[in-house]
Amino acid sequence: MSIKKFFKNLACGAAIGVAMIIPGVSGGTVAVLLNVYDELIDSFNGLKKRFVASISFLIPVLLGAVLAFAAAYFPLKFALERAPLPTVLLFAGLMLGSVPKLFTDCKGAGFKRTDVAAIALPFLAIIGVCVLKLYVSAGDADLSTTMPAWGWAVVFFVAAAASCALIVPGVSGSMLLMILGYYEPILGLISGLMSNFWHAAGVLAVFAAGLLAGFFSIAKLMKFFLNKFPRGTHWAIFGFVLGSLPAIFIVFDYSVRPDAIQIGVGVALCVVGALGTFLLTKYAEKVAARAVEKRGEIPKNGVENNPADTQDGEDKD
Repeated sequence: MSIKKFFKNLACGAAIGVAMIIPGVSGGTVAVLLNVYDELIDSFNGLKKRFVASISFLIPVLLGAVLAFAAAYFPLKFALERAPLPTVLLFAGLMLGSVPKLFTDCKGAGFKRTDVAAIALPFLAIIGVCVLKLYVSAGDADLSTTMPAWGWAVVFFVAAAASCALIVPGVSGSMLLMILGYYEPILGLISGLMSNFWHAAGVLAVFAAGLLAGFFSIAKLMKFFLNKFPRGTHWAIFGFVLGSLPAIFIVFDYSVRPDAIQIGVGVALCVVGALGTFLLTKYAEKVAARAVEKRGEIPKNGVENNPADTQDGEDKD
């Protein structure tokens, strides 16, 4: 792997890591918007057959996610506490600006009437999870030194469920942790490393093991759907991403009333973020098109190889 590719994957992992901290924002959504989602799934599933190629991709991505998570924890916590609305609007804008590119890619694979359900069901599922959070409170879990022995096993399985944040676009692992009452306690363990290192590090290690187990299990499931039902799965991913946009605002803490300045700054950041990612995706498209033209290859969505006419595992009209 070239140095340029390494740092590109490191940056993508960093963006995914930051997204995983924010309730309502999905690391998988960010992976889709950065156009690394398919390669991420392939790498998780190809560790046995293509170990070197898979691990060379995964290491910088996972390293970037871990470093960004650690580096962004305190600044993001400060921003969400002092200026929650501008911060949330910035992330919403960054996501919104990439939606047109995602829609174009999905449309290039074809569209059937049944795909309406593929979009609607994930969209409603994301909204449903967020609404559930408004009415269900499981209370914060006890992750202190007095936590029961079975609590360690629960941490593992909760982490496995939270790994959906990276594998399933639109599903926020932070949101799931909030519903189950583990969000604040897990983040608290990061600060707890200073006061009670060994206990905090042990719980975080079990949590990390659960995340890895979930990654591999769910990645295999997503790989199956992408192989057997590629068109419908991509439209479902689009539905998940769409659902993540209103999800951010559903889970927003409206008890902290923003002033006029914060509202104005937030709207401006949303517009700048949306415009920035939109222009960035357009630029990336042009660079990719020039690379394809230079190699003399047929575009992925070209007429000569129209995915709409060659759907694997899906019935044709």
